[in-house]
Amino acid sequence: MSKQDKAEERIEKLRAKINRHNHLYHVLDSPEISDAAYDELMLELRRLEEQYPQFMTTDSPTQRVGAAPIEAFGIVEHPLPLLSLGNAFSQQELLAWNERTSRMLAGQQASFVCEHKIDGLAVALTYVDRRLVVGATRGDGYRGENITQNLRTVRSIPLSVPREAPPRFEVRGEVFMPKAGFDKLNRERAEAGQPLFANPRNAAAGSVRQLDPRITATRPLDIYIYMLGYAEGRATPDSHWQTLEYLKSLGFKVNPHNRQCNDILQVEDYYNTWMEKREELPYQADGIVVKIDLVGFQEKLGSIGHEPRWAIAYKFPAVQGNTVLKEIKISVGRTGTLNPYAVLEPVSIGGVTIKQAALHNEDDIRRKDIREEDTVIVQRAGEVIPQVIGPVISRRTGKEKPFSLVDKLYNHKKGRALCPICGAEVFKSEGEVMYYCPNAACPAQMQQRLEHFASRGAMDIRGIGDKMSALLFREKVVKDFADVYYLKEKRDKLLGIDRMAAKSIDNLIQAIEKSKQRPLPRLIYALGIRQIGGETAEILAGEFDSLGSLAGATRDKLTSIHTIGPRIADSVAAFFSNEGNKEIIEKLRRAGVLPPAEKETSPEELPLSGMEFVITGRLDGLSRQEAESRIKSHGGTAKSDITRNTNYLVVGAEPGSKLARAQSLDIKQINEQELLRLLDKNA
Repeated sequence: MSKQDKAEERIEKLRAKINRHNHLYHVLDSPEISDAAYDELMLELRRLEEQYPQFMTTDSPTQRVGAAPIEAFGIVEHPLPLLSLGNAFSQQELLAWNERTSRMLAGQQASFVCEHKIDGLAVALTYVDRRLVVGATRGDGYRGENITQNLRTVRSIPLSVPREAPPRFEVRGEVFMPKAGFDKLNRERAEAGQPLFANPRNAAAGSVRQLDPRITATRPLDIYIYMLGYAEGRATPDSHWQTLEYLKSLGFKVNPHNRQCNDILQVEDYYNTWMEKREELPYQADGIVVKIDLVGFQEKLGSIGHEPRWAIAYKFPAVQGNTVLKEIKISVGRTGTLNPYAVLEPVSIGGVTIKQAALHNEDDIRRKDIREEDTVIVQRAGEVIPQVIGPVISRRTGKEKPFSLVDKLYNHKKGRALCPICGAEVFKSEGEVMYYCPNAACPAQMQQRLEHFASRGAMDIRGIGDKMSALLFREKVVKDFADVYYLKEKRDKLLGIDRMAAKSIDNLIQAIEKSKQRPLPRLIYALGIRQIGGETAEILAGEFDSLGSLAGATRDKLTSIHTIGPRIADSVAAFFSNEGNKEIIEKLRRAGVLPPAEKETSPEELPLSGMEFVITGRLDGLSRQEAESRIKSHGGTAKSDITRNTNYLVVGAEPGSKLARAQSLDIKQINEQELLRLLDKNA
């Protein structure tokens, strides 16, 4: 055997040995060797790989750390959406969920799997030919950030899996920071004079989204895998519990506190046990997740909106504390809402220091008789923003001051209440509880408005999210969302901004130009007019042939439209009468972003009327939402689950389990190009 062959053989043995010890230490919590012995194995492997770089592989244990900093996170399209969970906050709500699912299953007895709802960051891990190839955040459920390099540094995530694994599959899990690791990290940061993390969840999320993976590698992160997303090329178990056991056999870390429950009484017992013992857990958990066990039942129940019907989060009771409400201040939301919030004497609740809390609205403040300088009860529940529940009246001293929003904002020189940010006159519609700033160009609103304007359901400008929006405003490249259509003229200025590469700028400008083709309903929704959601935007676009005609509509004309009431009419009128908004509309017009409405057609006349479509996998030319919107605009219906009534399954890249189900039911499958031809043919 040659020296090179011996080196290759030794490298393979070292990798296998190190991977085994990683699994023993980080997954099974039962190490067999000392840290020093482990370091010696890693040192030998690293030296051999440096000497024989031709044997280097991406799944080597040495590749978990030390990669070059990432210039920017890319976007990953999730083949199957990462759905969020509905919540139950009481036993009654849990039982109501159980009754609903039981009815939908025609009384068939379901068993359950209960898991801890860990306060971390949901991620999806894709393996191809036994190796980890993509790790992504949940994002909006359809698209997430590509954080593969960072996730490779989490030692409880296997970089490769056994040969028994499917050729291509995805698992989903929760990355978290254990309490002990969080405390140690904060102590080290305090000693170094660095700002402290607020809680383990923020620390975990911030750690896996570092631009430099070497920083992530220094953080005490862990993961529990909680489900199989999809698998290709190999049969998988028929129940969730068996699937978790199967994933455990492939080397994934699964929470040992998971429990299989035969009925809802056992679910309640699991909940009560951990509600009492939650402080003993090594991680933060704000409740349990209850899942129906059989995969067949899960498929039958499907999902509604962004939530699966077959699972629910049963939250632990909120944690409360008392403190002094020092002052009530007012912030401005995306749609111009003036939101009171409490500035508090800092108080620790559930291990988190609370300095501010929500107050809902002025009517709620008056109803609860909350005053400045009151001692108040503050409640924190999981990820929910802390809230002021009410005053402790017995502690009043007479110095407390009742709150009035108008008094707080009143300008005596101008004789009216003004927005605290832009100075526009605020208003409140009849029958409403909230005051509003009507100026869409208000600086407090603009960044959030740009994020909404560019979002998937609006103008779908890929590349503009929260970070890019903040960057564009911080660098004073834009003043409002209409300015993005003039970024082409500012390309040189963009190139001067840190981490803005020429290619990414060109891609952004291309996405902005493409967005000009978005239909009128999407533009109306994108403007962020208060109380105008997607469905209302569709209704308005059906009544007015352009944005200009909508802008000139009278209140009487608006209220004459079915489902458009006085509040929506007032909101539309206030938006288009504001001078700042008129300037934004004019900018859009000059940029060519004012599409006409589509020709009105009765549903019965539409060519795809009565036809049912389901989409699986990733489409290249259309987003899933765009495809579903076009199907609906031609009279068809877009469903999330395959049934015998489905006419077409649209198959994109990396399709999920819906493909096999469609094949078993002999449902016609078409690709994206065939869908586009079908839509164009019936245009």
